[in-house]
Amino acid sequence: MVSLGTSGVFARAYADLDRTIEVGFAGGRVIAVSFPTGVPEDAKERHALLDRFETYLRGEPESFIDVAVGLTVPTDQRDVLTVLRDIRHGEEVSVSRLARLAGLDPNDPDDLETVARALRENPTPILVPDHRVGGGPYGTPEDVRETLRSIEGIY
Repeated sequence: MVSLGTSGVFARAYADLDRTIEVGFAGGRVIAVSFPTGVPEDAKERHALLDRFETYLRGEPESFIDVAVGLTVPTDQRDVLTVLRDIRHGEEVSVSRLARLAGLDPNDPDDLETVARALRENPTPILVPDHRVGGGPYGTPEDVRETLRSIEGIY
């Protein structure tokens, strides 16, 4: 993992999304990614990860697997999100397959709810690519998710 050696909030507007991507760092790890409509006043606009997002949004394959992420979620949800990080650019996974990959039983309603909760509460979309899951739910807003899936050729 690459620690980005920083703390703070960084954000940049992206015309390809018609949104801003805001990233929160603590101790060199990304702890939050969100998609506000504008750049917050207190956010800095210069960061290498924001440059990588720009390249990705232009259609260049990117996994972001090397970016250090600090998942502050319960362990069972963290297991789901950690496995999701391994789903590569342009690939799609079903909720039941994601459950299996995370060591859960896709036939157990409680396990499926764990997967659904992890996806809904995903604190770091794009880096933990919930847009690559078919049939959601999602932490990524619908309009952003559709753009990301289109960029990756997931239909």
